[in-house]
Amino acid sequence: MRKDDDLVRTREGMHGSSMHDQHSNSDRRIMDPPGPSLRVFQVWKGNNKFCFNGRLIFGPDAKSLILTVSLIVVPVILFCAFVSRGLVRIFPYHIGNFIVALAVVSTVCVVSLLLITASRDPGIIPRSLHPPEPEDDGYMSSMSSEWPGSQNGPPTVPPTKDIMVNGSIVKVKYCHTCMLYRPPRCSHCSICNNCVERFDHHCPWVGQCIGRRNYRFFFLFVSSTAMLCLYVFAFSWVNIMKIMDAYHYDLWRALLKSPVSGILILYTFGAAWFVGGLSSFHLYLICTNQTTYENFRYRYTIKMNPHNRGCFENIAEVFCSRIPPSKHNFREKVKGESSSVYTNSTVSLGHPMSPEMPKPRYDIEMGKRQAVAAEDLEDLQSQIDSVVGMDRLERCGTQPRHSNWDQKANWPSTPDIQILAAEFGMEDGSTTGRQKIEGPSDLK
Repeated sequence: MRKDDDLVRTREGMHGSSMHDQHSNSDRRIMDPPGPSLRVFQVWKGNNKFCFNGRLIFGPDAKSLILTVSLIVVPVILFCAFVSRGLVRIFPYHIGNFIVALAVVSTVCVVSLLLITASRDPGIIPRSLHPPEPEDDGYMSSMSSEWPGSQNGPPTVPPTKDIMVNGSIVKVKYCHTCMLYRPPRCSHCSICNNCVERFDHHCPWVGQCIGRRNYRFFFLFVSSTAMLCLYVFAFSWVNIMKIMDAYHYDLWRALLKSPVSGILILYTFGAAWFVGGLSSFHLYLICTNQTTYENFRYRYTIKMNPHNRGCFENIAEVFCSRIPPSKHNFREKVKGESSSVYTNSTVSLGHPMSPEMPKPRYDIEMGKRQAVAAEDLEDLQSQIDSVVGMDRLERCGTQPRHSNWDQKANWPSTPDIQILAAEFGMEDGSTTGRQKIEGPSDLK
């Protein structure tokens, strides 16, 4: 009889240890994402493209840079290869070489400014993990009485709210994608899928949003490109004029003598009108402290611009102020619930979801999660089934039932299990588990 009791205790001990290992492995599989930890740029929710392990950030249409660089570099190569030889013969040797060298240096500067503009964070606003709460954002006090969400049912997020800017009331909009109220002069770019601080426009030639952190470089790029076009245009004309004087040709025969000069004159004339006009327009925006988006949308020429502080202060704000650091560290490792800020492909526990699994969605009104990943549900169900199996085994044993339940009441409830239980609306991982399994066992 004693041997039978020892055999039962041995089996119970082996089963208990195997169950503990099963719980530990299941918890570890739920809480720990497989493989190495990911970085922010690897789970980025926007449409940007990253290079050099997140050190450079480009727009989704970054391939347009190839066309833009070609439109700048190819004419300068033609100028140096064909037009410069005539300039070296016409002018003294050192002056002719200086003209060519200045064109090359200017081109390098223009391309560098282009790449700096395209590879910088334009001022992306970090996304919010949840919609703003009334006590956190204070929007209930500024909510319009006409907004229906403030009268019927639970409070909802109003589409706009009023804030004070330089003594003027400015309406800021709520972004449903980033789940935050956009700061003044901020707008959501539909191409990059980001809210950008002091959003000017999305430039297709640069392939990047133009915002607070790269607008200065964008203007320098456009204006220096205009000056380079005028430079090549002027010296191409000088080459044609010298040919006409040296060979006593008319204009048509001089163009046949140096056809590349004629091509560059036509090309740079059209390009100078485009980039020159763009430079003039942005110079006007700088002097009046406007953005392209504000100029076309709000028409500050008709009503007062709350951001205008005078011509000289507006210019100093763009060219002399300190560029703020990026609000993102794209090489930072993402752990836990913070990963849901950057991507839809992870749940709050940091467990990656496969493409065919349902993605969690958020109720804008209450900010509550309405869907849970199927794999986490299956893991919790397997734990509950294993506890039911232990209950059946204990009923066959010699010990009374209440003592075994007292043992289970003392099981360690790890913080990971409590977090998982909270995801399913449970009050406590251990007590609720017992409540759920008592029903099926009593039906037996």
